[in-house]
Amino acid sequence: MDEGAARLAQAIGARVRLERQSRGWTLDQLAEAAEVSRRMIVNVEQGAVNPSVGTLLRISDALGIGLPALVEPPQSKPVKITRCGTGAELWRSEAGGRGVLVAATGPPGVVELWDWHLSPGDSHLSEAHAAGTKELLQVQEGSITLEVGGATVVLETGDAVAYPGDVAHTYSNPGPQAARYSLAVFDPDAGAARPPGGLHG
Repeated sequence: MDEGAARLAQAIGARVRLERQSRGWTLDQLAEAAEVSRRMIVNVEQGAVNPSVGTLLRISDALGIGLPALVEPPQSKPVKITRCGTGAELWRSEAGGRGVLVAATGPPGVVELWDWHLSPGDSHLSEAHAAGTKELLQVQEGSITLEVGGATVVLETGDAVAYPGDVAHTYSNPGPQAARYSLAVFDPDAGAARPPGGLHG
């Protein structure tokens, strides 16, 4: 884990621990609500791992705070600025591709704005998000292939698409050139706290 990733992991761990303790939940209760292992919760809280986006989504959903609240420092100002290069990098490929959360609104009804770079040959599988989640994507450079709900769409520079985020979907770059796209994710129910054991009751 590089220095930036280590700092982010520590910040996420501290926020998860604070949110869990403020609810009076045990590690086991959060693990059950998030449907992840107790060991993963311990590792996240200790900042010992760089968890996947899917794991962070499950934890943030269980806590009812939305993913951005786990990776952004608390801010009281109504205008939140993310300077170039300071977004939370939550995915990186071996080839150098990356997914960076650059801006977001707070709950209820969280909107996330992502900056994605896919190197040639990169592919990212995104698990199904919470029911009702919607996504918007626009290709800024290159070409990507989106697979969602049984459909496969090839998108070129400038193309945009709207699709459901509550089904598994895959972004890939089978071409020879790097690709970059902007992604907006809207989760209408983020911020609705779920009691331990009642996440899918």
